[in-house]
Amino acid sequence: MSTDPAETGSAAGAADTGAAARGRVAVIVPAAGKGERLGPGAPKALRELGGFPLLVHAVRTLVAARSVDLVVVAAPPAPPGLAEVQRLLADLPGDTRVVAGGESRQESVALALAALPADCDVVLVHDAARALTPVDVVEAVVGAVRGGAGAVIPVLPVADTIKAVDGDLVTATVDRSTLRAVQTPQGFTRDILTEAHAASDPSLPATDDAGLVEALGRPVRTVPGHAEAFKITTPFDLVLAEAVLRRRR
Repeated sequence: MSTDPAETGSAAGAADTGAAARGRVAVIVPAAGKGERLGPGAPKALRELGGFPLLVHAVRTLVAARSVDLVVVAAPPAPPGLAEVQRLLADLPGDTRVVAGGESRQESVALALAALPADCDVVLVHDAARALTPVDVVEAVVGAVRGGAGAVIPVLPVADTIKAVDGDLVTATVDRSTLRAVQTPQGFTRDILTEAHAASDPSLPATDDAGLVEALGRPVRTVPGHAEAFKITTPFDLVLAEAVLRRRR
C-alpha cells in the first residue's frame, strides 16, 4: 500500500462529524451500468475476469474485510439483472443483499442508501469495476470514518506530467504535487452521504460520491490507495487485471 507522506495521517484525528460513528458498516456497490467502453456484451459488473464476474471479485474482497457488516449491490433493473446478481452472490459468505439500481450511478447509490437498515451509520461506496482492490484499503477507509472523518477517499499520487490544453494547444503544465488519483471504496457517515444525495442535482451528476459531499462544503479526507485498485474500464484494463490475478495466484 502507498505510504506517500502527502496522504498518510490526513484522515486521522479529523473530527469532521463531532463524534466517531459506532454503528454497523455497510458497503454499497452500484453495478447497474452498461460499461460501453468495454465493448458489447453483458453489463460491466458482470464481465468475467479469471472465470468470475468483476462483481464477484469485488464483493469477495468486501465480505473478507473484518470491519464490513453488510454489502448491498444495486443491480441492473432490467431482467435478468436482479435475478442474475442474486444467483452470483448466493454462495458468498457474509450478509449480501441486492436491490434494483437506477439509470445512473448516482441514482443507484441513492436507491441502495435508502434501503440500508437503520443501524448502519458508516457507508462505503465501491465500484464493482475496481475488482482487485485489496482488503487493506477497505479497512483503512472504515478506520478513518470510525476515527471521526465524515468523508474519506483512497488516493494515489499522479505519476504522469499533466498539461492543461485548449484544443490541441498546451496552455499550462499543472503542478502534479497537489494532485491525486481517486479510488474506491469511498467512506462516509450515513448522515453526510444521505444529505449529499438529497442536495444533489440529478441533471448534474458527480463522477463520485465525494464530489457530492464537496458540493456541501464539507471536508473530504484521504487515505493511501493501492495500485491494484485501478478501475477496469477498457479491454486493456482487463488484460492488466488478468496479469494481476496470475501474479496473486
